[in-house]
Amino acid sequence: MEENKKKVNLADLKKFIMKYKLPFIIGVVVLIAIIVILLVVLLPKKEEDKPVVNTEQPQQQPTQEEYDQGTDDYFMDNVEEPEETPSTGNDYYDFINKPLSEVNFDELKKVNKETVAFLHVNNTNVNYPVVQTSDNDYYLTHAFNKSKNSAGWVFMDYRNDIDNLNANTIIYGHGSLKTTMFGTLKNAVKSSWYTNNSNRTITLLTSKYILTWRIFSIYTVPYETYYLISDFGTDESHQRFINTMLSRSIYDFGESVDLSDRLLTLSTCYNNQLRLVVQAKLVSKVAR
Repeated sequence: MEENKKKVNLADLKKFIMKYKLPFIIGVVVLIAIIVILLVVLLPKKEEDKPVVNTEQPQQQPTQEEYDQGTDDYFMDNVEEPEETPSTGNDYYDFINKPLSEVNFDELKKVNKETVAFLHVNNTNVNYPVVQTSDNDYYLTHAFNKSKNSAGWVFMDYRNDIDNLNANTIIYGHGSLKTTMFGTLKNAVKSSWYTNNSNRTITLLTSKYILTWRIFSIYTVPYETYYLISDFGTDESHQRFINTMLSRSIYDFGESVDLSDRLLTLSTCYNNQLRLVVQAKLVSKVAR
């Protein structure tokens, strides 16, 4: 009798499971979906997914008198000025006086196949090949010939495309050196430099073109990544970026900038707290 009762209960249990199996599965799926949606909506995004915007820049920006005095006392502890050795050649110095008319990309790529451009900034020592690799770290500690060197090299942001210019093309270089790399780019914040009209033009050579850029903004800013955005999802965010860059400039260059302009950003360290930023718009693209 007891055994028959167990069989009946087991049969009833199976009927119950079969009857409510589908609704149960649907309920579980719906519950999981609700949990996933809540996690996506409620959990904050990681900070690195958002551009870091500095809001303290106006309070920390030096005065024009301080800019004009310069920052010769600034050196990074782990970066030393490359020694000049004319007898054996030294890329850090040899390129400084190289005429743009003599720049040969075939020869440059024999030394470093990652060469993408050649950058010249008037009345500075910035006159170097620009390299590009798959990240923004390698050329912080490697020379043009890829040897290990704490002075690094001048390099383009890995996200940029020299053949199909982004909204913002970004080039980096160490600013902690007196005469090489971006060390003399600090001249750009001196009134004697930026009020000289001939200094407001930047030249970027590629293997096919001569790109001429006109400076529209120069400023220093504590660490952030906002000015390093290379492309924009909407016209609104793009226009906000342009307005911000123009408003930061220590001098009104009288240059208009709109959404159709291709921008160039040169980024380096000004001192231990500030980044120096020079920004220009493309005004001419001529075949070489």
